[in-house]
Amino acid sequence: MSILARSAVSLRQVAVRSRAAPSRSMHGEYKHLPFEYKNKGAFGTKLAVYMLSGFILPFVAAGYQLNKSAAS
Repeated sequence: MSILARSAVSLRQVAVRSRAAPSRSMHGEYKHLPFEYKNKGAFGTKLAVYMLSGFILPFVAAGYQLNKSAAS
């Protein structure tokens, strides 16, 4: 069996499996997330602080390096 024929067979098998398998979750059920967010206000605040700290860190480091080089 050639490589192309084998890949065609495997693609057909994947297509058949994907059509036959129903979705395991419905709308609103997010059991795969590694955190809880029942209080949406607290979750939004924590998420914003986490993302902003990662965004601001390079600017703080650059400012520190510029101040350090200007002092010498």
